[in-house]
Amino acid sequence: MFVRRTVIALSIVLAGAGIASAQAKKPAAAAQQPAAASSAPTRIQQFQAWGAYSYKSGASTVCYVLSVPTEKKPAGIDHGDNFFIVSQRPGQNISYEPQAMMGYTVKDASKINVVIDNKTFVMFTKDKAGWVENAAQEPALVAAMKGGHSMTVNAVSRKGTATSYSYSLAGISASLKQIEGCK
Repeated sequence: MFVRRTVIALSIVLAGAGIASAQAKKPAAAAQQPAAASSAPTRIQQFQAWGAYSYKSGASTVCYVLSVPTEKKPAGIDHGDNFFIVSQRPGQNISYEPQAMMGYTVKDASKINVVIDNKTFVMFTKDKAGWVENAAQEPALVAAMKGGHSMTVNAVSRKGTATSYSYSLAGISASLKQIEGCK
């Protein structure tokens, strides 16, 4: 099950790399950029709930850590495959960029809230993904993940369903350390 989810996540990450680097500032420009040749992702190492991965995108290497939810609410609905990712793209000067990948399209103009030990970080959304609304807060979110006890991601689907995902933070520090030197 984890391997299947990981393969799906890797495909999503590869497809969404251009969108993530654009953030909300230039979504039209990101859509117009030609896709660079990419290699298949490779798992570097698994650290409890978090895996460290890398792949080649053109001449650059992209590294990231990824985890899947330990709990999904509400029960009884199809949540699809959900992931939380923190990526490093040294070739684009992007360091530790958090991203929520939902298994469904989120409601237009909605926000995703990431709650770590009662501290909330707000993400803007596009299609099935979310990025930290204020990029200056990215290091604070990553630091909260490293020192936190619990993380919950709350979103609203295009259909209006409020969803909540619990993630284990066990292994996040070790996995981020593994991709620290990504080049």
